[in-house]
Amino acid sequence: MHSWTDTLRFAFQPVVNLRTGAVAALETLARPETGDVLAQARRDPELDARLAVLALRAAARKETLLPLHLNVFAATLADLGGLTPLHDAVRAAGRLTWEVTLDIVPPYTHVPQRALLEAVASLREQGFRISADGVGDGDVPLRLLTDLSPDLVKLDASLLARPAAVRAMRTLCEELGALVAVEGVETELQCAGAMSAGAQLGQGELFAPPARIPAADVYVPPPAPDATAAPRSGPSVREFVRPAALLPLTAPAGQVRALLTGSPDVSGVLLVDPSGRPVRSVHRSRFLLSMSGRYGHALYADRPAFKLGDAPRTVGVDATAWEVLDVVAVGGRDRTSDDVAVVDAHGRCVGVVRLADLVRALAESRVEEAAGLNPLTRLPGSDAIVDEVDRRISDGRAFALSWLDIDHFKQVNDGAGFAAGDELIRAVGRALQQAVAGHARVGHIGGDDFLVLADEEALDPLVAAVLDVPWAAGGRPVTLSLATVVCGPGSVGDHHQAAAHLAPLKKAAKALDGASWVLGRAGSPGHEVRRGGLGEAPAQAGYAAAEPGW
Repeated sequence: MHSWTDTLRFAFQPVVNLRTGAVAALETLARPETGDVLAQARRDPELDARLAVLALRAAARKETLLPLHLNVFAATLADLGGLTPLHDAVRAAGRLTWEVTLDIVPPYTHVPQRALLEAVASLREQGFRISADGVGDGDVPLRLLTDLSPDLVKLDASLLARPAAVRAMRTLCEELGALVAVEGVETELQCAGAMSAGAQLGQGELFAPPARIPAADVYVPPPAPDATAAPRSGPSVREFVRPAALLPLTAPAGQVRALLTGSPDVSGVLLVDPSGRPVRSVHRSRFLLSMSGRYGHALYADRPAFKLGDAPRTVGVDATAWEVLDVVAVGGRDRTSDDVAVVDAHGRCVGVVRLADLVRALAESRVEEAAGLNPLTRLPGSDAIVDEVDRRISDGRAFALSWLDIDHFKQVNDGAGFAAGDELIRAVGRALQQAVAGHARVGHIGGDDFLVLADEEALDPLVAAVLDVPWAAGGRPVTLSLATVVCGPGSVGDHHQAAAHLAPLKKAAKALDGASWVLGRAGSPGHEVRRGGLGEAPAQAGYAAAEPGW
């Protein structure tokens, strides 16, 4: 007699890390050749539990060492109170329970919530990880979702058409300590939407379809450049330039081999055109491996070396170390250790940089930056902001420098207590960061004072996030004051001059009633009151620059 298991097959679909492009786990999916066993499993908890065990065994037969995702209906867990046979099957397969994530599948309607939560607690005690599946296209109540406190939340790709909802789920997941995955991703546009909304993981036909053999490689499109994002600050690439080993593009492989074997410290050779522009990059290890193979020398020694090279990776002399890392991140993983050519405005090679040098320096800069963070908000102090101001001035770029503080903060502390005051400061810092994420730099310069460096176009979201919302501390309403100076190219010589233009705007903003915003432009008289009413002192039509206290 044939059993329904005789016609049941399983397929595997990768769960992909959207940042690294690596396969983070495999989801095992039942694929019956006849009948609808999944519909039966939805009505039969014992059958559903049996499917989970068979899915695990199918993955074990493929000898995959990747973490696994197994589907189980919410009603199954509530009815059975756990999955003891699955726990036994995991041990029999030589796997660990924490390597298995149980994707709890809708529907949740009519499922006893207390029984479900008790079953999940039991599975957690056994070591299983928990995922809430089908969120956005299912019926999971928000209260139940928070009570489940899953390790992972899987959003349906249809939610990407509502980015505010995805961002809200990301915020909730951060509070719960959960990761966010988007499943059903079919297009590069959806992938970009998932990444911009903060999802860490993805599944779908775009990356790899379900297959009987687990996919070894997946496709993850590179992130699209954000033209509006502020360039990342960091050490200049000039600090890391090493002399480059250059040979003409016509050099034979034997000449490259002689250079590499005679100079152990040379990690690669750049083949350049007559003007000195890199055309091909020859990596030491890959090249010598090709030459040392059987017949390698005979095949390649007298042939042009460029046939064994790759397209060079290049950055301009004005790039930062972070921009070099962005270049390294694009392309095959086998080229991570390649030198990056540094070129001048004419494309001519002036040297190379090595990844190890950059990683070491950036790690040190992160330590220094962490030492300068404000302990209350974990935001950098004024030094990080003024360094970026000077960098923008030297680059001839326009910028808007804003100062923000909490009105009558001493009274807030005296009336509501210092704990409420500290929480208010942290909340304002978080709002600033979220409002200008990727488009500006926020600094906490002490007390209730903040600095924001941004492009002028980013000011409206900033204002909406901090001035157009109610603030309170200990039940007491609180208002904020914002002052902004817009500095065009050549209007200020350094951060001291920018600060001097900002100082009287701070005074003008503080003189207004309620939430206030005053904007001025360096080199232009007067200022504009964009928020707030007249207080004790009228807003001035003009001002004289004064040295501020930061």
